[in-house]
Amino acid sequence: MDTLSLLQRLFLALSIGLLIGIERGWQEREGKDGSRAAGVRTYALIGLLGGVCALLDNFAGGYLLGIGLLAFTASLAVFEWREANLSNSASATGLIAGLVTFVLGAYAMLGNMAVAGAGAIATTIILAERQALHAFVARLTWKELRSALLLLAMTFVLLPLLPDSPVDPWQALNPHQLWLMMVLIAALSYVGYISIRIAGDRAGLIYAAGAGGLVSSTAVTLAFSRIARLHPQSSLPLAAGVTTSWAVSLLRMSAIAITLAPTMLWSIGLVLGTPAIVLGAVTAVLYWRAEKLKEKSPLVLNDPFELSEVLKFGVLLAVVTLVSKLSSSGTANHGLVPLAAISGLVDVDPITLSASRMAGATITVPFAATIIMVAAGANLLCKSAVALVLGSRTLAVYVIAAALAAATAALAAWTFSA
Repeated sequence: MDTLSLLQRLFLALSIGLLIGIERGWQEREGKDGSRAAGVRTYALIGLLGGVCALLDNFAGGYLLGIGLLAFTASLAVFEWREANLSNSASATGLIAGLVTFVLGAYAMLGNMAVAGAGAIATTIILAERQALHAFVARLTWKELRSALLLLAMTFVLLPLLPDSPVDPWQALNPHQLWLMMVLIAALSYVGYISIRIAGDRAGLIYAAGAGGLVSSTAVTLAFSRIARLHPQSSLPLAAGVTTSWAVSLLRMSAIAITLAPTMLWSIGLVLGTPAIVLGAVTAVLYWRAEKLKEKSPLVLNDPFELSEVLKFGVLLAVVTLVSKLSSSGTANHGLVPLAAISGLVDVDPITLSASRMAGATITVPFAATIIMVAAGANLLCKSAVALVLGSRTLAVYVIAAALAAATAALAAWTFSA
């Protein structure tokens, strides 16, 4: 390592300590001089100390860094203990922050500089967001914590254990990919729930409906239709909420399809993006015509996601994937269109995922886009029926008119892209 590289790494170690020290000093800016175990200068020197120990370790047979870390820990612990006694505090944050600063300074000398810098930034953010993190934990419910732990277990415990190859005689069902899709849907549901939880009623009906569209636009349609039946005077803004969720649902379908099959960008962008724009315009018109909304948001999600619903989705996805595989040879490919229409009445995600994975491989990209459009159309028909049966007359009229406009736009886009 040349002199310039050594100086760069030492400067990074010093900068890491300075960055963390500035945050620590800002948090304790109200304290008197000398009342803190470590301030801005001390943290800067701690980072530099870690870098120097790592540098000298090359000449000491690999023991100096460990000895230096132990000696530093012992000395810092004494000062932190004295500060804790004076301030009547039991927090170990200062000690841990000092240790992290030392270790990052050492890693800046021995490892990847970008990783060391990123670690320092992440550490500073965690330290700076103390109040926000404490407030978040205070507001966290057991259902939210349980769902978060379950999602983490699904992602980092179960997913790596599943075989990443087909296990059925037809070479259609890949457990790893199927579970990954289930994790994706659960994560989308959790994101939608948290969005509504954070924004609350202050963000308004449109935002709540848009966030709900990430979870289930059918659920939004059902909930808003029931409210419209009870409160017909709010039918216009509720109809605007329904069309918002539909637009978001189409955009979500587009994002899933394009992520799995980037070659579908143009065709899916037209087939689903065009009706999404139309629905967005309808939403703007409906909301502009509506009187100022006085009721609270009718959309209330009690759980981030239900594992039983996720498992049902997985079963449906497996069935759709298997049937798609069996009907994807020769002229039998056209059997995917009625399959899309049937499955789309229940859920658009399984057929969207299956068609996207097959696009460019067993079926053509335009045909995959057609399948997804048919599924979206069937789902739109189902949601329109829900609004017609359960909603008020005014909501049903506006929602069905929006559905017809979106369907017309989708057919025009499909004709243009064919």
